Amino acid sequence: MLRTEQETFESSQQGTTHGRPRDYLAAALLFLATAAFVVWQNSRVAVLWDLGYLLDTSWRIAVGQMPYRDFPLAHAPLTFFVQAGIIRLCGRHFVLVIAYAATAGGLATVLTWRILLWIVRGSWVFGRATWHMAFVMAAPLAFVGIYSIYPHPIYDSDCTLAILLAILLLECVDQSGDTGAQGLPEGGTFTARLKSCPVTQQVGAFAAGASAVLPLLFKQNIGLPFLAVVAAAALALLAPVLLRTRSLRAALASQPALILAGVITALLAALAVIAATAGLGNFLHWTVEFATQRRMPDLASMLGVYSQPSFAWTLPALAAGVVLCQTRLITRLWARIAAFCLIAAPFTTSLIFLLSDDDADERADNLLALWPLLLLVAFLVALFELRRGITVGRLMPLFVLAAIHGTLLSQQLWGSTYALWPLLMVLVAFLLGTFPPPARPVAIGVGGVIAATFLICGGLYSVSLERLQYIRISDAPVAHSSLPAMRGMATPGPFLSNFDELVDFTARQIPPTDALVLLPGEDPFFYATGRTPQFPATLFDPATDPYSASELMDEARRRNVRWLIVKRALQVNDNPMPGSEQTTDRVQREFVLCRRLGGYDVYRRR
Repeated sequence: MLRTEQETFESSQQGTTHGRPRDYLAAALLFLATAAFVVWQNSRVAVLWDLGYLLDTSWRIAVGQMPYRDFPLAHAPLTFFVQAGIIRLCGRHFVLVIAYAATAGGLATVLTWRILLWIVRGSWVFGRATWHMAFVMAAPLAFVGIYSIYPHPIYDSDCTLAILLAILLLECVDQSGDTGAQGLPEGGTFTARLKSCPVTQQVGAFAAGASAVLPLLFKQNIGLPFLAVVAAAALALLAPVLLRTRSLRAALASQPALILAGVITALLAALAVIAATAGLGNFLHWTVEFATQRRMPDLASMLGVYSQPSFAWTLPALAAGVVLCQTRLITRLWARIAAFCLIAAPFTTSLIFLLSDDDADERADNLLALWPLLLLVAFLVALFELRRGITVGRLMPLFVLAAIHGTLLSQQLWGSTYALWPLLMVLVAFLLGTFPPPARPVAIGVGGVIAATFLICGGLYSVSLERLQYIRISDAPVAHSSLPAMRGMATPGPFLSNFDELVDFTARQIPPTDALVLLPGEDPFFYATGRTPQFPATLFDPATDPYSASELMDEARRRNVRWLIVKRALQVNDNPMPGSEQTTDRVQREFVLCRRLGGYDVYRRR
């Protein structure tokens, strides 16, 4: 790496000379901008299908039902328990659901900004522009943050927030510990002395390891790969400590060992709680066996992420630009211009495509095609950087890549990236941070181009609601719910007025003690009405419904379900309920139609 003493001094000063008021102002701006955008998104669309699953599941937990034991749940529990806790503390108010998403989204953007600051300050390339570069790269997250594209509480987004927290804590270990990181800035400040305290370092390392377990409790396919790579990294860091000290006691007191101890302790504690409440066997059956059976894609689908036609030119261009920055030629002006043009080309193409194509689907595909490109290049660069030695900082891209690829197992590239943009920006910062000092103009210029691409193209992607095209979003005026629990819910079309009519009918005609089932369960009916679900499933789709058509009707008879409510006018484009035709036939044989409402058919058992 080409570094001078002046640049070394300049880089070392970046961690100590930044102005605290400036940091507070930046954090406040990023938080408020993100939160405001999430609130605005919620003011114009509500995805009833997902909200029904989230809120009804959380409501039944709030009234004392235990997931995995009392009803099936294919997902990790923490998102639902968080929402159930809010319900128990504050009641059923949809405004609180919006507030949670806005707050979590704002926090994720601020955490990402702090991680970006750590990355760019640990690099030699950005010089005095480090603070500004971190802010510029974090700014697009107001529009592509964890709750900006999909605006309601959901496990993927919560899991990303937990991953960002874990990365931030691991960053503190990297800055203060014996893992070979950059080290603490010298000085006599209280913060510096606190970080240099051995007890603080030990507690911090243990907490960082424990925090790596948290994502697993939000979403298993994301949290498990992340946790596995963090644990493997701790072992890789522990081995040289053991060889160097030749003392098991000293090795066990090192920060890698404490990280591993935090992982093991938190994991055992979580499993103990699950075993004592829901039952470990029930938990593993629904979250591993059942979830894998219903959602695990085949190998071809997983590798299909990297079968992008644009790779024919974008990959060679980006790779050539990155390699050129690592050579001594980068000291020359022509090489800097060439490197900038090569690296920026895939991103400027997305901006040009945005202006030249009116098809929202094509624009979204062109933007998302940047994902596998950046993932592949970041992986290769991360492996190359390990030649300088294994540290937490140099392993960080592998943590992020494991989480991203775990997420892609769910709905591949198009469906799964909505909550991952902060992690992608972390990879971008890492990639640019590997450039040597002579490539500073290239790194700063490319960072600005990438930020502009994500801000403009990503912002339009969010505003156009392209990711939500699996529901019907009409040009009709936005309607609002009149139900007390659903105040604040808004979406175009007749769906909310139809739902209000259904709730009013059930309040007048169906006793609260009567068991009822809604097919396919698109609406948050039980959350809105306060009724207790008496059937194990509330949403009937392949990912959550364990019943065949005959099993569903047999279970309904066994549980004395007296009412079936079938939704005719679905907000989701296609009815994903398995065996819907067979179910309809069985319903009409065992139940009689007693009322036809706007969008719903109400059946009573014969």
